[in-house]
Formats: sequence, structure tokens, C-alpha cells
Amino acid sequence: MTALKKIELHLHIEGAAPPALIRSLAAEKKQDLSGIFDANGAYSYQNFHDFLRVYEAATSVLTTPRDYARLLTEVLGECAEHGAIYAELFVSPEFCGGGDLVAWRDYLAAMEEAAQAAERGGIASRAILTAIRHFGPDRARKTAICAAETAGGWVTGLGIGGAEDFGNLRDFAWSYDCAREAGLGLTAHAGEWGGPESVRDALSLGVTRIGHGIRASEDVDLMHELAQREVTLEVCPGSNVALGAVRGWGAHPIARLADAGARVTVSTDDPPFFHTTLSHEYQMLADHFGWAEDEFRQMNLWAVDAAFCDETTKTRLRKDLT
Repeated sequence: MTALKKIELHLHIEGAAPPALIRSLAAEKKQDLSGIFDANGAYSYQNFHDFLRVYEAATSVLTTPRDYARLLTEVLGECAEHGAIYAELFVSPEFCGGGDLVAWRDYLAAMEEAAQAAERGGIASRAILTAIRHFGPDRARKTAICAAETAGGWVTGLGIGGAEDFGNLRDFAWSYDCAREAGLGLTAHAGEWGGPESVRDALSLGVTRIGHGIRASEDVDLMHELAQREVTLEVCPGSNVALGAVRGWGAHPIARLADAGARVTVSTDDPPFFHTTLSHEYQMLADHFGWAEDEFRQMNLWAVDAAFCDETTKTRLRKDLT
């Protein structure tokens, strides 16, 4: 599966941090993070709440533009090793300058330089600036402004992540209107833990993509609507299994969604935390659902259609996939 060319649309930059990089940064900054790794040096946690603790501890060492440039270089290198030729990363100005536009520009400049170097090496990327839902609508506006003011180039989308049980997605309409006016692509995390209604709330914001969206499988009418509107789902099966959102690979609804006509794509979310890779995700889909080259090609072509990049890049990606 490693040799198969792939498109990844749902990847959190901090959540993709290789453990070795985090250990290295911790040593440089004299921070003791030994409690978050197992004997083999991988991230270790017991349950969802412990995962959040480990995640926050690991990302606490990422504090400067240089740190994020190093991180992006490592993450895109890992993606390329597993066949990715294009990746979109969720990046939050909240963690890159506290939502301050001037500070965000410094972080962005460092990451853009790293992204350009990676693209010369064979993997293109774009950034989806991401509001944190449980930080509330007012702070989300800062992220939207950062996105609108730096749109174009590497920044091409706006999304929202965080706790799905906080407030209502409709409360973030101002941020989405701001991003839409700036010409940015729109996506939102929904339907991972929240039910089908959370997916409908995301659709009300005018998104063309849904992060996860697997609970849509519980509503036949909603699946039909997603298919009719050609809304793309950024599905992360390994993440859903690891965190217990579904009982196991065999119970994952991705095949049911695809059979209903929904445009499904596959991503890794926070791969080292879930002990997965893009190649592993594909192999598990092949093992459990019998998916093969034709299914994967179609899935990746849907991903290109949904990608938040220019048509010239999309044309090149389609050519590479076919």
C-alpha cells in the first residue's frame, strides 16, 4: 500500500508530530515528558481523557515558528513515505501566536518556507486554519480573521475542531461568513461523537466537507443529502477505532456511507497517537471491506475534487493519480 499514491485531507499538524521530534524538542527545552511515552518510545495513553492529557503534553513543546517549521517538515516527510502526494493540515493560530495576527504571520512564514521545500521534494500541502470549538465563538473570530488576512498561497481553508458537545456550530456563523468572503474553502468537524444533527448543523454553515461525519450513517435521508450535494467526508477510520467512536474496523460505517453514494476519503487525523499510517489505513480497508485499486483511485479523485487548492494543482494531482 505504500507505493499507492494518496491524497490526505484531514491531518492535525500537532497531532501528527513524530514522538522522536517531541522527545528531541523536550530535551532541548529541558522539559520532562517521559510519562507520555511507552517503553518503545511511542505515545502511550489509557483512554480518551488520558489521550487528551498526552496530546496536550506532547504539543506543549511546540512554541516557536522554528518549532512549527521543523514539525511541518517532519510531518510531510512521513506523509510522503506512505505515498501521499498532497496533504491538507489543520493549523490553529491559537497555538501559533495566541490568535494574534502579527504573531501568526511569523509562524506562517516559517511554515510556508518548509512547505515549499517539501513540495520541491514531491509532496504538496495546504493549511486549513482551525478554530477551537470549546474556546467559543469570539475566539474563533480571531482565527477567521487570521485566515482571511493571510488567504492565498498556503492558507486555503477554514475549519473548526475541538469538543463536539460544546455549544452549537451555528454560533460560529460569523467566522464562516468571514472566511467565505475571503474565498476560503470550508470544512467542519462533526458527526464523530455528535449525532446526525451535528452534521446538519455543519451543513448550515455552507461547508463542502465534513471532518469525520460517520454518524451520518445513522440517517438514510442525511446520507442521501450528502450524496446529492456531493459533500465530501474526511473519514479517519483508525482514529475512530482507537478512540472508541466505533467498536472496531469491521463495524466502521465507511463502507455503508460509500454504498449510499457519499463521497468518502481517508485520512489519519493524529497518526502517531493512534499508531497508524496512511498505508495502514488503506490496508485495513482492503482487509475488512475488500477495497482495491479501483475503489482507492475513486476515493482519491474525490479527495482532489474536494481539495482546497487551485485548479492547476488539481489537474496535476489527477494526472498523478491516473
